[in-house]
Amino acid sequence: MGWMKDETGLEKTAANYVPLTPLSHLATARIVFPDQEALVYGDLRLTYTDYHARVSRLASALAGRGVKPGDVVATLMPNVPAQAEALFGVPACGAVLNTINMRLETDTLTYILDHGEASVVLVDTQFLNKAEEAIAALPGDTRPLLVEVPDEQAGHPPSGRHLTYEAFLAEGDPDFDWIMPEDEWESLALNYTSGTTGRPKGVVYHHRGAYLLTLGTPIAWRLPMHPRILAIVPFFHCNNWCHTWMLPALGGTVVCCRDVSAKAIYDAIADDGVTHFGGAPIVLSMIVNADEADRRPLNRTVEVMTAGAPPAPAILAAIEPMGFNVTQVYGLTETFGHCTYSMWKDTDWAEATDEDRAALKARQGIALPNMEPVVVTDSKLAQVPQDGDSPGEIMIRGNSVMKGYYKNPEATAEAFAGGYFHSGDIAVQHSDSYVQVTDRAKDIIISGGENISSVEVEAALMHHPAVSLCAVVAKPDEKWGEVPCAFVELMPGAETSETEIVTYLRDRLAGFKTPKRVVFQSLPKTATGKIQKFELRGLAKSL
Repeated sequence: MGWMKDETGLEKTAANYVPLTPLSHLATARIVFPDQEALVYGDLRLTYTDYHARVSRLASALAGRGVKPGDVVATLMPNVPAQAEALFGVPACGAVLNTINMRLETDTLTYILDHGEASVVLVDTQFLNKAEEAIAALPGDTRPLLVEVPDEQAGHPPSGRHLTYEAFLAEGDPDFDWIMPEDEWESLALNYTSGTTGRPKGVVYHHRGAYLLTLGTPIAWRLPMHPRILAIVPFFHCNNWCHTWMLPALGGTVVCCRDVSAKAIYDAIADDGVTHFGGAPIVLSMIVNADEADRRPLNRTVEVMTAGAPPAPAILAAIEPMGFNVTQVYGLTETFGHCTYSMWKDTDWAEATDEDRAALKARQGIALPNMEPVVVTDSKLAQVPQDGDSPGEIMIRGNSVMKGYYKNPEATAEAFAGGYFHSGDIAVQHSDSYVQVTDRAKDIIISGGENISSVEVEAALMHHPAVSLCAVVAKPDEKWGEVPCAFVELMPGAETSETEIVTYLRDRLAGFKTPKRVVFQSLPKTATGKIQKFELRGLAKSL
């Protein structure tokens, strides 16, 4: 199909076929933008010439230490320059990058290092003790070389116990000839899922998918040339949504953010010229609820990409008048991060009220150009009615879907059954094809046979002026099987009561959707700002 009768001499050649890889963006940027600022962190300023040379040194040093194409190199770092350099430097020697969440407990860290078979691990000094403990639990002949990455400006000087990152780079050649992929399907990165229902699974990214996402994102996010993106999304979370791989294509600048706070965000906008950033809805809440002393005036609209959970319309309505324009995206680790987005429809939505505008912007489901249109299906993979009311599972296919789960063919086959990646997310689809996530399949509350969306109850709760953050989970109930239970973080200085919250919600929700218990406490969160509902479900069972 699709071939002409005689294609003799029309084969792929070096002239007309080059494997796609995000490495090519930095290789080109060194030539096109040599003096453009590429990376910023505190007092550090690297041009693309500097950035490329340091990446080359890292690749060369790794190769010099015996790292071969296909080997795994792990990192345990916050959003600091060495982590950005590793995104390019590790694959530039043909290796596979495994960025690890620093907040994982030691046992899981040992499991990941063992399962991924990392040969080298780059470790920020702050997390050195944890890394040493995790490595000590590995068999002696499988322990990776530990390279320590100090951060003196953040108060983490070298321990003196290990080879430091700068000494390691000094072993390398700034003119090292990068080992580019021969096949764009070669593995680029290994990212482990959160592992909330068992051992984390290793999600394998390919060069092709990451490259195509770096081209699809500027279209969806309307990026200009030379954006300055604050790296709030952790580099270990879907490799910073591939934003750092994308930036050299635009001559952009990554501004590293080690510790995320409202003050750090406002300062980066005012002092470092930040124009864009991504983050979970908790980051939006942080900005909305910032202390007055931490705020700085904005002299431009700052573009924000948010994902991780549907942002509450109340938060969207509050943050946009402050000077932040929010684009809601949706995706998973298995889709390299965001694979769909909420495209604003000027013609249809221009007259929307502020409240309706926020609700519309909380929808998503328009596929990025590198992906196929999203479908919402029933258990037989049949499209559910696009009526905004019939629930189904979001099914995904496209060029930026993972290769599969590392060393787990059974889980891979299950995830790809029927020719789609099964997201595990429950949603409704509207007549205009926009998708509205109603819940994770595991977060749906079934009370007396009725399905209750925890997202819907949380959105109603977030409108209460005393509520800063909230999460709703199922609480076992003898009569109904399950009932909603709300966990609430209050605004600083705010006061309310369980009775007052329940009364407030009864005016906004059906009776069976109203939480039967309201617990006031700090909510457990992952490093990416997601609320850990599995912990709250355990608490709810004990109430």
